[in-house]
Amino acid sequence: MAATALLLPAAAVLLLCLASGSRATNVTYDHRALVIDGVRRVLVSGSIHYPRSTPDMWPGLIQKAKDGGLDVIETYVFWDIHEPVRGQYDFEGRKDLAAFVKAVADAGLYVHLRIGPYVCAEWNYGGFPLWLHFIPGIKFRTDNEPFKSEMQRFTTKVVDTMKGAGLYASQGGPIILSQIENEYGNVDKAYGAPGKAYMRWAAGMAVSLDTGVPWVMCQQADAPDPLINTCNGFYCDQFTPNSAAKPKMWTENWSGWFLSFGGAVPYRPVEDLAFAVARFYQRGGTFQNYYMYHGGTNLDRSTGGPFIATSYDYDAPIDEYGLVRRPKWGHLRDVHKAIKLCEPALIATDPSYTSLGQNAEAAVYKAGSVCAAFLANIDGQSDKTVTFNGKMYNLPAWSVSILPDCKNVVLNTAQINSQVTNSEMRYLESSTIASDGSFTTPELAVSGWSYAIEPVGITKDNALTKSGLMEQINTTADASDFLWYSTSFTVKGDEPYLNGSQSNLLVNSLGHVLQVYVNGKIAGSAQGSASSSLISWQKAVTLVPGMNKIDLLSATVGLTNYGAFFDLVGAGITGPVKLSGPSGALDLSSAQWTYQIGLRGEDLHLYDPSEASPEWVSSNAYPINQPLIWYKTKFTAPAGDDPVAIDFTGMGKGEAWVNGQSIGRYWPTNLAPQSGCVNSCNYRGSYSSSKCLKKCGQPSQTLYHVPRSFLQPGSNDLVLFEQFGGDPSKISFVTRQTGSVCAQVSEAHPAQIDSWISSQQKMQRSGPELRLECPKEGQVISSIKFASFGTPSGTCGSYSHGECSSTQALSVVQEACIGVSSCSVPVSSNYFGDPCTGVTKSLAVEAACS
Repeated sequence: MAATALLLPAAAVLLLCLASGSRATNVTYDHRALVIDGVRRVLVSGSIHYPRSTPDMWPGLIQKAKDGGLDVIETYVFWDIHEPVRGQYDFEGRKDLAAFVKAVADAGLYVHLRIGPYVCAEWNYGGFPLWLHFIPGIKFRTDNEPFKSEMQRFTTKVVDTMKGAGLYASQGGPIILSQIENEYGNVDKAYGAPGKAYMRWAAGMAVSLDTGVPWVMCQQADAPDPLINTCNGFYCDQFTPNSAAKPKMWTENWSGWFLSFGGAVPYRPVEDLAFAVARFYQRGGTFQNYYMYHGGTNLDRSTGGPFIATSYDYDAPIDEYGLVRRPKWGHLRDVHKAIKLCEPALIATDPSYTSLGQNAEAAVYKAGSVCAAFLANIDGQSDKTVTFNGKMYNLPAWSVSILPDCKNVVLNTAQINSQVTNSEMRYLESSTIASDGSFTTPELAVSGWSYAIEPVGITKDNALTKSGLMEQINTTADASDFLWYSTSFTVKGDEPYLNGSQSNLLVNSLGHVLQVYVNGKIAGSAQGSASSSLISWQKAVTLVPGMNKIDLLSATVGLTNYGAFFDLVGAGITGPVKLSGPSGALDLSSAQWTYQIGLRGEDLHLYDPSEASPEWVSSNAYPINQPLIWYKTKFTAPAGDDPVAIDFTGMGKGEAWVNGQSIGRYWPTNLAPQSGCVNSCNYRGSYSSSKCLKKCGQPSQTLYHVPRSFLQPGSNDLVLFEQFGGDPSKISFVTRQTGSVCAQVSEAHPAQIDSWISSQQKMQRSGPELRLECPKEGQVISSIKFASFGTPSGTCGSYSHGECSSTQALSVVQEACIGVSSCSVPVSSNYFGDPCTGVTKSLAVEAACS
C-alpha cells in the first residue's frame, strides 16, 4: 500500500464532495502520512459511536466535530447489537451504521471504520454477542477455527454492507481506513503462539476483503505488512511504527476517562490534551484521533466493565448531551487550525530536531520556501525562555508553541484564547396531574405513580432445577441482568448450625450485586465494585421450625470487556452458601437449587406502556423504600429543544424506560470514595486516569440523559424498576442549558489564529483578540455581566477586578458586543487605556445570550 506522495500543499487539494459519492478516491500511505489521491494529508480525527447517541443527534454532532476542525470521524462497529441472534442482523435505528457513515459523508468528512469485531470500549462483553460463547469448541481471539469462522463471517458482513452502500473511498465514499482486531498486543502474550498465528490470520483475512483502503491494527507492534500499527494512550509522541515505510498514527488519544459506578468523575485539562496533540504532530505524527470526541450515553444494558456507569461523557469536547464543552472544544479547534497552517511543511519533509536546553526542544519542517516549527517545553514545573532562529521565546511549562512560518507563534498550548461556557442543569418546576386530568404548570406535569410488585423467588413455569450452584452468565446468556437462586430445607430445632432460632448465613458470589431473602423477607444485600466483583455476605438470620426457604437474587452490572480470556470471567453465586452455628454448619452449595432467569415484570413487558398489564396498581399510597418495585408515571415533554435528563436522587438502583426505550441503568446511591479528588488539577506533568478527579464522596451519577427523540408531544411514559428501594416522587426533570459565556485573554497571548489566517499572505500578525459567540443559532449577546481590562482574577461566573483595572472596559465591550451573535475585542491598551504601565494586562468578560 505504500506510495510515493505528491508533495503538494494541502491548500491545493480539492475539497471533498463525499455527499455525491461519485468519484473514487485512491487511499494509500507512505512513511509520512496517509496519501489521498496522491497527496499526503495531515488529519485530525474524533470518535463518535453511533449507538451511544440517536440518529436525530448524528448530524449535529458531526457538524460540531467539523466546526471543531476534524477531518475524520472514527467509530467502532458493535457486533452484539448488529447480530443479537446468530444469523439475524439488525442495522436499524441507532444501529444503522450505513446511515451514520452517510451522515458523515454529507458533512464532507472522512470515516475510520474500526470493525474489530472485538471493541473493548467499556461495552458489554467487549462487543461480542453472548451466543458466541456457546458455540462448541470455541475459544475467543486465538487460533481457533470456530471463532475465526464467526469473526470472518461478521467482518465480511460489515464490509459487504459498506460496499453495498458504496461507502468505501475506493467507491467514492468516505471510509478511508478500516481496523481489524483491537489492542490485541496488550494481551497476546497470554495466548502464546496460537495468539500470534491468529493475529497474522486476522491481518490476512482483512486484506483479502479488498476494501481498497488501508487497514490498521492498534497497539500491535508486530502488525504484519501491509497493516499499519498504531498507538493508543494519553501520549503517543514517542511512538514509532514498526516499519520505516509506515506513517506515525495515533488511533486513541484519550480526551478524559470513563466513569464507573462507585468512582469519582475523571476529567483531563485541555492544556494537557492540547500539549499531547501538538507534541505528536511535532514528533512526526500526521493522523491523530480523539477517544472520545463525543462519548454519549450507554443506553439499554450496553455498559461493560463491569460497573461502567450509564454516562459515557468521557470529558469529551462534545459532552454527553451533544453540547460543545468550552474551553476544551474551542481550544482544540484553535490547535487544529494552527497545525493545519503547518500542513504544507509537514507533508513536504521529515522533521529535524534541535535542543533548546534542558527539557526544551525545537522541531523544524523545512523544504524550499516552506517552514514550520514547534517549540516544546516538556518540563512539568518551570517556564523557560529559549532562543530559536535568533529570537527569544517564552515557553510555559508543559507546553508547545506552534510557528507556521518558523518565526511567529500563533498558538501556545498552555494559553487558552477560546471562550468558556458555563453549562448548567436547570431543574423544571412540575405539578402533579389531577385525577380529572387537569393541571397548571408552564414547564412540566407528572401524573401520579402506579406500581407493580416484583415477586420474590421463583414464579415462572420455565424455571430450572439442578443440584449445585450454577454460574450466572452460562445460565442466563445475559438475557437479563437477573438470576434467582432458590432452595429450601427443613429445620427441626436442634440442628448444630442453629444458635437458638438463628444461624449465621454466608453467601459468596462473583458479583456483581446480591440480595438475600429468607422466608420471603429481605435479609440484606451486598455489591462488588469496579476493582473487585467479589462479594462475601454474612449475617445472622432467623429460621423457623419446619420448611425454610432461601432466595438469592444475583444481578450483573455489565459484563467484563477487557483482558486476556475476559470471556471466561464469570458472575453470580459461586458459593459457598452456608449456615453455621456454635456446633456445626450446613453447606447448601450442593443442595437442590431452582433457577429463574430474569424478572416476572420483564416477561410481562412492564417497561412497555403499549402493553397493558393488570399488574399495575394505581394508588396514592404506593410503596416506597422497598425493594423489587416497578413504578410508572406519565409526564409532559419539556418545551424547547434543550437536552433533557432525569435526576434520580431518591432512588436506589434500577433501570428506567421512557416510552418503552431504555435510558440505561441508574444507581445514584453508589457513592465515590471520600478521598482522591483535588480542588483544581494542575495540567503540568504527565496525566493519568486518577490524576484529576471530582465529586468524591458524592453519587457517581445522578443525571441520566433522555434523548429528545425518545420523547413525544404531549404525554410520555416513564417506567422504573427499582431493585433496592427508593421514592419516585423525589426524582426531577432537568434540561441542560448554557449559562454565561466568558473569555479571558492576555496581552501576552499569541495572535488570534483567525486574524493570522486572514493576514497570512501579508505575513503580518495582529495582536490578540477576545472573542465571544452565543452557543445557539438565533441568540444574541444581551448583557455584559462583567468586563475588566487589567489584572482580573477568578473564573467564569466568579470573575473579580484586580488592583489594576480600566474604567472603560465595560462600556467598550458593551458597545462591541451587545445585540450581536458574536464579537471580537482587541486586547490592547489602545482600546482600554493603560491602567498600570509596565504590567502585563488581560481582558476578562462574562456575557449572557438570549
